Amino acid sequence: MNKDKILFPFYILSHPFDGFYEVRHRGRGSVAVALVLVFLFGLSYSIARGYAGFVVNDINPRTVNSVLEVLGVMLAAILFAVANWSITCLMEGEGRFKDILTVTGYSMLPMVLTFIPATILSWFIAADEEAIYHLINDVSVVFFVVLLVIGIMTVHGYSFSKTLLTFVLTFVSIMIIIFIVLLLIYLVNQVYLFLEGVYTELILRV
Repeated sequence: MNKDKILFPFYILSHPFDGFYEVRHRGRGSVAVALVLVFLFGLSYSIARGYAGFVVNDINPRTVNSVLEVLGVMLAAILFAVANWSITCLMEGEGRFKDILTVTGYSMLPMVLTFIPATILSWFIAADEEAIYHLINDVSVVFFVVLLVIGIMTVHGYSFSKTLLTFVLTFVSIMIIIFIVLLLIYLVNQVYLFLEGVYTELILRV
């Protein structure tokens, strides 16, 4: 992994249209870097939930499981990429699965850069200054959404309206995928319980 690929997400912050175009058409993106950014966001999000100052945070740190939260964030990013790819394949999208995953990871960079500093800031602010903490985090989240929309629009070659429609259908697809996975888990569990019952019955009869 060369230095250019590591620093390229920072270029995208100021040149999102050009940057995401180069991800799709010039191969400047890196799935590995994108996954690292997703991991770092999951970690910074978990740290913010567990260690932000009591003025802005009412969550009991003992209830925060960083491993599960980081895995949850990474799973959510991959699920979004799968759902978006499945929808855009039917809507003549130009983006590949790795392009969508790269866009998703790169778009999280603003939150990666701000969540930890905001958490540290929260240790020193007074009760009437908590708006500063929330403003920093909210701006980074909005920046993430803007980058994600621009990225999906650019790699697929869509108009803005078609991109918004794609997002709606993507979230519908996510719900369908989750339902199917839960249904499969339920069915597998039922088969296991049935086989366990048959086995137990045979043992008792013998």
